[in-house]
Amino acid sequence: MNTNAIIVDDEPKLVDYLDGKLAKLWPELTIAGIAHNGQNAIDLANEVQPDIAFLDIQMPNMSGLQVAEALPAKTKVVFITAYDEFAVDAFQRAAVDYLLKPVSDIRLRQTIVRLKERSDQNREELVKLLRSISEEKHSYLQWIRAGFGDTIELISVQDIIYCKAEHKYTSIITRHRKFVIRRSIKDLEQQLDPNRFWRIHRGLIVRIDQIQKAQRDLRGRYTITLRDCPDILRSSRNYGTLFKMM
Repeated sequence: MNTNAIIVDDEPKLVDYLDGKLAKLWPELTIAGIAHNGQNAIDLANEVQPDIAFLDIQMPNMSGLQVAEALPAKTKVVFITAYDEFAVDAFQRAAVDYLLKPVSDIRLRQTIVRLKERSDQNREELVKLLRSISEEKHSYLQWIRAGFGDTIELISVQDIIYCKAEHKYTSIITRHRKFVIRRSIKDLEQQLDPNRFWRIHRGLIVRIDQIQKAQRDLRGRYTITLRDCPDILRSSRNYGTLFKMM
């Protein structure tokens, strides 16, 4: 009996990466389709009725959890996640099917064995667990993925100094490198811990403990000196109230 699957992730390079690994490690598996957002994933699943969905948890507009709840009943879900070790430990204890980015051959082989051996999956319990985890403080981003050609790198949020909007992309500035990701500054703001990161301008987010000095001008804007970066940031007046809390 043929087994078919769909892959759902908003990053095309990650889709290609996982598709290539599955072709090598599970050649009998048919990839029936690929989707890059939640609604397209639901439409695709209703059309092809997949046995398996490899599903990114964190996507803009519609999360992987929302997609999972709308998939056909027969579809087994393998969540793809960049959550931190706390959440992954919870997945392991509950025997939830998951893949941690970047996906390794060893971990993917384990998931393939599990998918072949298990005849069913308690979708309701799986989504319930993921939803409870997302409500914890650990639901804030711990890692941000960046792609360079065929390479995928994970940036720890602890290494971020500031983020800057660059048209449809966002630059992530760390002490040693600059990364460019295909994610909006608004999307990042919603997923970063507000107790650790401030949006100080429509195009700037800064890690709070990187602010060494903030100098206010006559128009209520602030010029910001950073601890571990020579760049000078300037806030807009609309975000000036943040600095009154310092």
